[in-house]
Amino acid sequence: MAPENTVVSAVTATQPADYARRQSARTKLQRDLNNGLKFRFFLLLKMPIAWIAGMRLDRMDHQSCTASMPYRWLSQNPFRSIYFATQAMAAELSTGALAMAAITGTRPAVSMLITTMTAQYSKKATQRVTYTCNQGDAITEAVNRAIASGEGEEVTVESIGTMADGTEVSRFSFTWSFKARSV
Repeated sequence: MAPENTVVSAVTATQPADYARRQSARTKLQRDLNNGLKFRFFLLLKMPIAWIAGMRLDRMDHQSCTASMPYRWLSQNPFRSIYFATQAMAAELSTGALAMAAITGTRPAVSMLITTMTAQYSKKATQRVTYTCNQGDAITEAVNRAIASGEGEEVTVESIGTMADGTEVSRFSFTWSFKARSV
């Protein structure tokens, strides 16, 4: 058994009531973010520039999250494509929503922060771009290690942006840091 699985097992085995409460809170957050109206309200309150630009959360579950950004006047650059920072915003959401879900309902509370971001742009984004992160389990394991150890834990996850025809336009790596807060 891998060390990460040991930590996950130790957290869930020693605190079954906390695990059930945490899963319930996480499921509620996922349901709320998957609700288009509630998500738009969340953006308006917490990320107004993303709301103005038209970012959407297309789908989220415990393992993966898909967010998209349209190509339109508010998200364009002078070269007739989606501005690079606007792409980064949508890519971050695809990883950040998974991170938010992983820390929801934890005791002690866990803080999260991006410590590193790298990006590779391979094609012009001339239509809606969809960003997908499929590493929810890795994020959850890092959160569980942070709770179990009381130390900061980092995990690097990737989000890949594609247009409707399957053309990859960009690839982002985000390193998230998680630390259990003092009680």
